[in-house]
Amino acid sequence: MKSLSSMKDHNHHEETKAPWWKRVMWLVFIYAASVLALGVVASLFRMMMTAAGMRSH
Repeated sequence: MKSLSSMKDHNHHEETKAPWWKRVMWLVFIYAASVLALGVVASLFRMMMTAAGMRSH
């Protein structure tokens, strides 16, 4: 029976890292998606506040 540490080392050697540009693109994609989602939520709040009669002037 293999020990837990030897199995962990074995799995670590099999795993391959994605190229750095793919990891950066995931970061950019997640950032852009979160900014877009924030914009959608802000727009919805603005529409609800305008519908309720709240205006900036």
